[in-house]
Amino acid sequence: MTSTLRHEGAPRSGEAASPGEIAARAQRRPGRWLALSVLVLAVLLVAVDATVLGLATPYISEDLEPSGTQLLWIGDVYSFVIAGLLVSMGSLGDRIGRKRILLGGATAFGLISVLNAYAATAGTMILARALLGVAGATLMPATLALIRNIFHDPRERSLAVGIWGATASAGTAVGPIVGGFLLEHFWWGSVFLMNVPVMVVLVLVGIRTLPESRNPNPGPWDLISVGLSLIGLVGVVYAVKEAAAHGFTWPGAATGVLGVAALTGFVRRQLTLPVPLLDMRLFRRRGFSGAVLADLLTVLGMSGLVFFLSQYLQLVQGRRPFEAGLAELPAAVGAVAAGLVAGTAARRFSVRAVVSGGLAAVGLALAALTLLDRTTGYSIIGAALLVVGVGAGLSFTVTADVILSSVPRDQAGAASAVSETAYELGAALGIALLGSIVTGVYRDFTAPSGTPAMAHESLGGAVEAARHLPAGTGEALLSSARETFVEGLRLATGAGAAVLLATAVAAWFLLRGQRLEGSS
Repeated sequence: MTSTLRHEGAPRSGEAASPGEIAARAQRRPGRWLALSVLVLAVLLVAVDATVLGLATPYISEDLEPSGTQLLWIGDVYSFVIAGLLVSMGSLGDRIGRKRILLGGATAFGLISVLNAYAATAGTMILARALLGVAGATLMPATLALIRNIFHDPRERSLAVGIWGATASAGTAVGPIVGGFLLEHFWWGSVFLMNVPVMVVLVLVGIRTLPESRNPNPGPWDLISVGLSLIGLVGVVYAVKEAAAHGFTWPGAATGVLGVAALTGFVRRQLTLPVPLLDMRLFRRRGFSGAVLADLLTVLGMSGLVFFLSQYLQLVQGRRPFEAGLAELPAAVGAVAAGLVAGTAARRFSVRAVVSGGLAAVGLALAALTLLDRTTGYSIIGAALLVVGVGAGLSFTVTADVILSSVPRDQAGAASAVSETAYELGAALGIALLGSIVTGVYRDFTAPSGTPAMAHESLGGAVEAARHLPAGTGEALLSSARETFVEGLRLATGAGAAVLLATAVAAWFLLRGQRLEGSS
């Protein structure tokens, strides 16, 4: 990204806007909010897809019978691919137009969701999730970059970012509730078909309301850099996943070395290209790099709870899918409310106080959930989820605003891509590391004789195996499997709490002196 990147009709960096341009912006103001509605639909599309997967996991396990490793791949391959392609797709959007890539990506996202819905094997589902990651990589950088270019007023932009983040949180509520209803009345593939009507509305409205935004002098799209970023990120994350699940292995180590080498080559190439895919000078800004690191570690710490909570509510506590979706609602409600006031709070107090306070709240709530057992009452779970939602809503909204505010509009695409890469990379690493804690503990549970191997692969596999065993044997199997699963969940939640509390301390120092634009 170079200084030539700008919103069409906006002055170049350092140029003053003419009175006519200022008046034109004022006239466009009502249309900005209508355009924002399209952008948040794209966010909703991705958020709903991420949450319904957790609810559908027990049914996917029963129907497709994936191994434990395949189940983790179904959960994290989307994040692997999207993290590896975000920077490249953000750069592509700068070249061909952010509106164009957003609408094209949304169309592909809807169509590939159909492939997810009708996957007949675990391998097909993994492939479908990977393809969905390719489509998803086109959406998120474009939405934030367009917000940065559409909303020039800092306070308006903070509100727009808050609405953007609140919609993502609302999606985490809508997904489980609607998904739970569908799972109770239809087959598991129906939860992925929810994406199709959202995609149709997004494309039809977006064609008419979104302004185009692109780099008028973008330079070539460097395919070597695209390949290096994809190989590097996927290689490193895969190596971490394999090490966490199976310990040191030569294939995993070789993949990790390849990933590190590719990322090193990517960084060196960006420093020499006249028009790089990613301007590495962005990381010299302490506020930018601190916010990116905070996002990555926060998502990493929360991933264990997010991925396994639905399984706990359904397979351990015996809740129906719709009831499990409602049970997760407090987190989304808290995040929506916090996201809408986060910018105001950061200006009244300070960026580091709001971000660090939010992260500390999430860490303490996760610490409280280390006391979970099979019969924990919902009042405790619901209260903890509400605190998690409020803390995350405050932190994510303010860090997104910091990232966008710390760079000029001509670098919004690069900043947005880095922000979303941190989020997706954190999710992939979190599922790999914390998910492997749960899986590793679970596999060692004591099972009665005659228990099939599938019961040790996943809790869903144990539930399915118990149905084909004598009543007494099946009950003993389920009791042991559930107890061990909860033990693994407690350990993963405790590790997540430690990560969040450490991140809160780091954010206090890294974001020192950082202020949002428009602060008095």
